[in-house]
Order: sequence, then structure tokens, then C-alpha cells
Amino acid sequence: MRIIVWGINYAPEITGIAPHSVALCESLQRGGHDVEMLTTFPYYPAWQKLPDDQGRIYRTDVINGVPVHRCWHYVPSRVSALKRIIHEGTFVLSSTFRGLFLKRPDAYVVVSPPLLLGTAAWFLSGIKRAPFIFHVQDLQPDAAVGLGMLRKGWFTRFLYWLESFAYRHAARVAGISREILAAFRRKGVPDHKLILFPNTVTIPAEQDIPARGGFRAKNGFLENEFLAVYAGNLGVKQGLDVLLDAALLLRDRPEIRIVICGDGAEQAALESDIARRNLGNVSMLSLQAGAEYQELLVDADISLITQQSGSGNAFFPSKLLMTLAYSSPVLTVADEESALAKAVRDGGFGLNVTPGNPDELAKALAHVAKHTAQLREWGAAGGSYVKQFEQAPVMEKFVGELISTVAGPGVQ
Repeated sequence: MRIIVWGINYAPEITGIAPHSVALCESLQRGGHDVEMLTTFPYYPAWQKLPDDQGRIYRTDVINGVPVHRCWHYVPSRVSALKRIIHEGTFVLSSTFRGLFLKRPDAYVVVSPPLLLGTAAWFLSGIKRAPFIFHVQDLQPDAAVGLGMLRKGWFTRFLYWLESFAYRHAARVAGISREILAAFRRKGVPDHKLILFPNTVTIPAEQDIPARGGFRAKNGFLENEFLAVYAGNLGVKQGLDVLLDAALLLRDRPEIRIVICGDGAEQAALESDIARRNLGNVSMLSLQAGAEYQELLVDADISLITQQSGSGNAFFPSKLLMTLAYSSPVLTVADEESALAKAVRDGGFGLNVTPGNPDELAKALAHVAKHTAQLREWGAAGGSYVKQFEQAPVMEKFVGELISTVAGPGVQ
């Protein structure tokens, strides 16, 4: 098959959606398929292009055998709702134009967000006479309304219309969780169109897991400190203020340290708040990648994964998978009805507390810091739970769905 994967994030970005688009493209390439990526210049999560990419309109890179067609888009230094619309819109326009000149694929895999990419895919797939699979990583309108970023009105109705348009015209609609597939059904997408395509992880062999102590030694943390570590994007959706509120309540427990490793739109605000409150029990580090990230997971006594209240089932934090692959126990902050909280309950690999409750979070951290046997049990349970997301079988199943789509009636 010849496949074009079309989405706004790709390598060398190491967090968010990018690693999963990389996994898809490289799995297809290893399977002998002709695959190309249509994307932007890297910018996430720092919301800043690399110096050499400034002012570039188009460029094609080859990464691990995959041609990567990069297209210019506007990247705001400070993200707002309006600027994000412009940011996504410029990518949709520039990439659609670039796609006109690429060789016709057998199918497109279109990664959303951006939501508007569904309309662009309908246009381009009609011209090229190739079906598109609309792969949803984040229910963008639901998340924006649930988080209070957008008020219900004519604009949100327009977003929901765009969403419905994409679902109607896509040959198939894929989602990363069963909760997102349930949302598709409520939105009127028929079962025969649906594909469960979760994000994946490569589970390390035991001999490939680094020894404990490397992350602590490099960053000056003591062996007897209890490290509660958040790693990833520092954005609005993560609701990271609750970690600082909990740290304030734990100032009389100096053995408990909250470590925040990441990059993103809220980084400066978090750093300012830590300094203003004089939170000596909170450390902020840069985004960790590769072997350093693996060492972080091994040295973390518990991993923190947070979501802002109102996110519901609109998205599912894929960082959970790597965390569990390294048998790290998890303490989540999420609405009880969210996909994340449900996973914690079903998998038995940690504890969930509700957003906006720093007292509850502080008490939970103080409790687990004294119960290391419980942490080991959670870590083992997570290692078992995550096996269902092992990359090879998940990709094999999705490629089968692609083959059946290409062999089907085509564009609707």
C-alpha cells in the first residue's frame, strides 16, 4: 500500500501526538509499505520553531526511511484561542497545497487535532480519489468546552459541524480509547466505520531497564527522598497548579519532593509561582528524553499524571503507557468519570484524586510515601495492564483495517 499520514506533529518532537505518528509511519515502512508524512516544522511543546526552520516554507526530510514533508505554519509565542485557530488554520492551508503535488496514495491517515484537517482531507481525497481514515487523538470541541476554553455558542456549533462533516465523509473513524469510540457513537457515527486504534508502547526487556539512581545522581536528589514526578507537556489541560497547592501543604514533609519535568505554554507561570510561594520542595527540570526519561521513570517513587477538570473522555494521556511499561506506580488527578480514572481503577496500578482537591492530593502523597509495598504492587499491576498496548500487535491490527479500507468502496 501507499499511505500518506497527515498530521501537525512528528519527530523530532518527543511528547504529545508526535511519537505515535512516528510509530505508525515506521511500522508501515518496516512492513514494506510506501509511507510518507505530511506535517509541520517541529515546534511542540515549547511552541517555538528551531532557529534553522524560521522562515522556511517547505522542506522534505527523510527520518528512518520515511519521507517527511514539512509545511510552514504560524506558531504563536503565547497561545490563545484565536492564535491557536490561526496556528492550526495555516497548517491546514499550507499542507493541503503541498498534498496536491504528492503522488496519489491508496489512503490517507489524517490525525486530529487539528479538527479542520477533516475538511481538508475530504477536499484532497476527492481530488486524489483516495479514502481517508480520520484518526482522533483528542475530541477537540468537547475538550475546549469542558475546560471552559470556549463558551457554547455559534462558534462551538460550527466546530461540532466540522467534526460531524469529517465523520460523515471519512471512510473510517479511529479513536485511541473505548471512551472516545463511545463518544463517536453518541455523535452518530455507525459501528461499521469505527476503529479502535490506541496509542502504543514498546515494552522494554528487563535487561534494557536502567539501574536505579541515575536520574537522582544527575539532578542532586537524595536516595531517601520520595520523588513524585510529573513529566511531559506543561499546558492548560494538565492543570498543574494543583501540584503546587499540594506542595504548599507538604512543606512540613521535606522528604517528599515534587519534580516537574517538561516544557510548554505554562512553564513560565509555574516557575514564577514556585518562586513566589518559596516552594523548596518543588523542582523544575527540562523535558527529559530517551535514556534520561527512562532513568526518570525508574527513579520516580510515583509518577504524577494530571488533567484539568472538565476534560472527561475527550482525550487520554498517552504518557501513561510509557510510565506503566517501566513499572512506575501512578497517582493521577482526573475527573472520576474520565478515561484516565477508569484506567487506574481497571488496571489497579495506582490511585486517582479529583481535580481541585490539593488537600486530597497531599494526603495521598503522604500516605503512599510510607507504604512502599503498595507502590511495588501497583508497579507490577501496571506492567501487566500495559501489555495490551504493545506496539507490534496493535499496529498489525490497524494495518489490517487499512488494507480492508483500501479494498473497499473508496471515498464516500
